[in-house]
Amino acid sequence: MKFHRAYVEITNICGLECSFCPTKTAPTTTMKLDFFEKILHELKPYTNEIALHVMGDPLTLSNLNDYLDIAQKQNFKVMITTSGYYLKNHPNLFHPSLKQINISLNSFNKNTPKMSFEEYIEGVFALCKARVDDEVFINLRLWNLDENNTEESYNQQVFEALEKFFKIKIETQAKTFRLAKKILLHFDSYFEWPSLKSTHLTHGFCHGLSAQIAILANGTVVPCCLDAEGIISLGSLHVNSLSEILHTKKVKDIQKGFQKGKAVEELCQKCSFKDRFNELL
Repeated sequence: MKFHRAYVEITNICGLECSFCPTKTAPTTTMKLDFFEKILHELKPYTNEIALHVMGDPLTLSNLNDYLDIAQKQNFKVMITTSGYYLKNHPNLFHPSLKQINISLNSFNKNTPKMSFEEYIEGVFALCKARVDDEVFINLRLWNLDENNTEESYNQQVFEALEKFFKIKIETQAKTFRLAKKILLHFDSYFEWPSLKSTHLTHGFCHGLSAQIAILANGTVVPCCLDAEGIISLGSLHVNSLSEILHTKKVKDIQKGFQKGKAVEELCQKCSFKDRFNELL
């Protein structure tokens, strides 16, 4: 069993209240360094890439470099997803373990920020300028498209700032636009976080437990990065090893179900994000 990537949530603290994210109900938790190291040791047979994200923002942690040092020590490549608010706390994200940094630009638009847009985007540009000749990909995300173009005004503000900084004219026909070497602007539509309260009900294929797996800050193992509350708990790494958890009947049933285009778990049935994969089949 091999995964393309494992999501390891080193903290579930985000510090923001974006309207496109669900309200966090789980207790505030930050993963201890020794437990993080234990998790990476158990992940080594299954993947060599981790994303330090499920719900929390890793840049809220002042000792982020300690986690990156551990990842480098165990030969993992790291992906970070951040709102961009805390880039000022980490002005030099020059760490050899990093492979990719994703910045959710719509986070600014969906909060009541204490900084101006100019201050916010300045932090983003500082990172882009510092890493433009580096080996790390920077993905700037505008995942806020909808049929009514409700974010058109904000997106135009972002485009104007990007065009001025990169001295380039942005085109929006495709979902990805290259701003500079290894700096990309990504467009996509809003997505609904899966919820047991949702009326959505579909089956189909999903990459959960085939291409990815997620480990929450409290040690709970879940099939994918969208189960931020651990509703489909496969087990706890405080109790069992990852190998033991991945060989349980529950895991096997979920995997076999997706292989046949069937969502076994109720939360998976009510997840509309998996429909994106099935549209491509």
